[in-house]
Formats: sequence, C-alpha cells, structure tokens
Amino acid sequence: MSGKTRVCYSCQRNGRLTCRRTRLGEPCLKTYSMECEGLLRRARVTFQAGHTLKESFRVAQLEAVVQMLEEHESDFVDALGKDLHKPRFEAVVSELILVKNEALYAINNLKKWMQPQHVERNLSTTLDECLMVSEPLGVVFIVGTWCSPVETCLVPLVGAIAAGNCAIISPSECTAHTAELLHRLIPIYLDNECFHVILARDFPEVVELKFDHVFFTGNRSEGTRIAQAAARTLTPVTLILGGKNPCYVDQDCDIATTAQRIAWARFHNAGQSLVAPFYILCHTTVTARLVQALKCCLTQFYGSDPRESSSYGRMVNLDIFNRTKNMLWRSGKVAVGGQVIEAEKYIAPTVLTEVTESDPIMQQDIFGPVLPVLTVNNVDEAIAFINKQEKPLCVYAYSSNSKVITRLMSETSSGSFCSNDSILQSLMVALPFGGVGASGMGSYHGRYSFDTFSHRKSCLLRSTRFECVTYLRYPPYEDRNLSLMTWASTLSQKSQGWCHIL
Repeated sequence: MSGKTRVCYSCQRNGRLTCRRTRLGEPCLKTYSMECEGLLRRARVTFQAGHTLKESFRVAQLEAVVQMLEEHESDFVDALGKDLHKPRFEAVVSELILVKNEALYAINNLKKWMQPQHVERNLSTTLDECLMVSEPLGVVFIVGTWCSPVETCLVPLVGAIAAGNCAIISPSECTAHTAELLHRLIPIYLDNECFHVILARDFPEVVELKFDHVFFTGNRSEGTRIAQAAARTLTPVTLILGGKNPCYVDQDCDIATTAQRIAWARFHNAGQSLVAPFYILCHTTVTARLVQALKCCLTQFYGSDPRESSSYGRMVNLDIFNRTKNMLWRSGKVAVGGQVIEAEKYIAPTVLTEVTESDPIMQQDIFGPVLPVLTVNNVDEAIAFINKQEKPLCVYAYSSNSKVITRLMSETSSGSFCSNDSILQSLMVALPFGGVGASGMGSYHGRYSFDTFSHRKSCLLRSTRFECVTYLRYPPYEDRNLSLMTWASTLSQKSQGWCHIL
C-alpha cells in the first residue's frame, strides 16, 4: 500500500476532490502549540455543531479504524519493525489485533451503551422518570507511549469515538516511524475536523490549551507533569503509568510453565512494556530451579544467540539502552544473558540473581529485557515487600495453592491482578484496566473506555402535578408541615432509605 494514495475523509464526505492528498513517504512535521491551538479550535467547533452525536457517525468512524489497520497492516508492521525491531507476530498480535478487537466490540455494543440507564424508582418517584444519560465530554487529548505506540494511541481513541468525542492524538516521538504513519493515515480514514494527530514534545504546554479530558500512557514523571498542567484548567485526566510490577513465584507451582509465561511476558518487545513483570519474588526453595527453567526457556524462544533471532526486539533509542545497561551492570549477579551491543541497541534477555532491594535496578523503572530475581522465605514476606513499595499497575502470582493466590489478590493493592499468567488481564475488553495510587488513575477497555470519555448526566423528569404534596416544602415553614415530612421520611427509610418528598 505504500505507493498508493487515498482521498481524505473530509473530501469523501463533502464530495470535494480539491484538498491535498496524503502520500505515504512524505516527511512528517512537528506540531507547535499555535498549530495545536488551531486544531483544538476546529475540533471544538465541530463538536459543538453536534457532528459526533449520531450513532451512525460513530460506527462509521470505528469501522474506518478497522479498515485502516487491515489495509495498512504491512505498513504498521514495517514501522514497528523500524522503531523497535518488533517481530511481525508481536506487531500483529500485541498491537493491531488488540485495537481491532476493541473497535469491533464497541461497534457491536454501541447502541446499548448509548441508551439512557433508568434508576430504580421509589415511593416518591413512582410517577417520575429517573435516568442517567451518557453524553460526550467534548475534545479529548490522547498521549501514547513508545512501548506500544499503536495500541496506546488507538485503543483510547476507540473509546473516545464510541462516546462521541472529538480527539487530538499525540504518538510518542521515540517511535518516529509509527508516529509518522499515524500522522498520515488518520486524516485519510477519519473525519478531518474531528480527529487530528500532532507530534508534540511539550505535553504540559499542550494540555494547558484546555481539553475536556486528557488520557496519558507513559512514565510517572511525565504523567505527574501532565496532571499538574491539567489541574490548572480543571481538566480531568486518565493516567496509565509505568512502575515496578511484582511477580511472586510460590514453592507450589509448575516451574516449567511458570518460567515460560514469565519469560514471554518479560522479554517480548525486548522488555519494553508497562505491564510486564518487573521483578520476581521467588520462594527460596525453588529459586535455583526457576532460574534454570528461565534459561532453558530463553534458549527455546530465541536460540543460543538472541541477537540472531528474528523473534527478539531492540531498545527504542540509545537513552533507554544506556539507562538499562547501567542499571544491569550495577545490580546483582548476571545468571543469564548480560551481553550488550550499543551500535545495535541490543541487550540480551537477562536474568539477575542475588539482587537486593537497594540495588539501582530496584530503585528505578526498568524498560528493558532485564529480570531481577529476589528471594523470600514465604508468602508473608512477599506481601510485606510488595506493600512497602508504591502501588503497582499489576501484581502477578504463580501458585497451585488457591489460598496463596487469594492472599496475594486481597492483601496487596494494584491496578490489576493476574494469577498463573501475565499481561493478559490488561488486554481483555470485558475488564477495566488502569492504575491506582502511583500507577495512575482511571481505567479503560470496552464499556469502561466509553464511560471514561462520557459524562453520566443525572436526569429527573417530573411533571407539575401533585402540588398538593410538594407544597409542604414551601415557606412560610410550619411545624405541622415538618411533622408530616418527618413522618413520610420515617416510612420511606423503612423501604428505600430516604425520603424525596421535596
């Protein structure tokens, strides 16, 4: 598809063929705050005109997202390969299919989501109508991250479209080829007045332009700056923030399967993931067996030299490479891997043992293929260790003992939890995914994305009848009226818990 042109959405919609066509391969320009302000103004005018309110419009845009991914699958795979050396399998499964699943799920459920939700009636509202109406927020700002540049831009966009918003999307400049591809394709497939792609560096400056919601995926420091900028304009935010996701391996577990699932989760995309296990808390009696099993898995996955494997990625840039390399060499003992090649931004899949809590790799977030293994004597130590840290985005536990799983799930706090596997809980359209505390706020996926980008407006529809009852609330206030209202409240509390005679 890379040599073809396609008329932009606005030209198709308006029957015009005079606007500029976008050709893949053209240079992608940076977007500055003045341009951002102009795009925001255009999107707001379009939103206020009610262009996004109809179900048919939203469905058409969601279908266009699916069409874009299907028609340009090879272009996305190529861009992700250039940015992250991401294998085709990972690009399709962990990026493109996830977005398509979200879009198709939204298309199939949108009519139900858009319907008003009626509230249970009580004695005082028997003749009234109480309902909640989901209305779009307006123009939202979506900031993706380089770890999963397609998924973190387009899955939130699906929710924003389904809820009836206009959106401005900012892919990460670290994954420049993917960002440029989105910059070219979205204007071709989606409405040019409602949806825009910008390539910004100073996100807080853009946030201060005043959006109706900001959805950010990335690291904590940048997320904090965005939240502070949003607070100055009272803009609500959803933050999906990276952190150190713990993984407890119990003495009672299938070591071979556990090692396979952890190795896949930690080392896919060369360890560049917000949701992968970041360190293992391993029961001391099985540590040696687990490390040996991880070594065998890595050989099985990537061969004797992962550098030669077409299934293994590279670091996104030299800054991330050097940061990860420095932490690796100053922490614990290398049990598996450890090789680095700066010219290729290559770090071998690495397992560290004899790691202590004070090691550099345990003090900073890891966005690379390094897996520290710490030992604990029992599940109590593991829970205590996890609870000493900031609340993570994910907690993982591997055990065949259901009581151990229940304890980890109920006695730790995290954005999500998964037993005997990793990452999958963050991908399901039926489950909300998001952080808590230091790992963020808000959630998304499926219906939860729709709710994130909607305002649930409370509506009470009443008539002017029955003034013979409601007159009791009017001045001048009399003890007799108060006695009647108190008596009615007593009756109401027995059945509904409150009196709404007012």
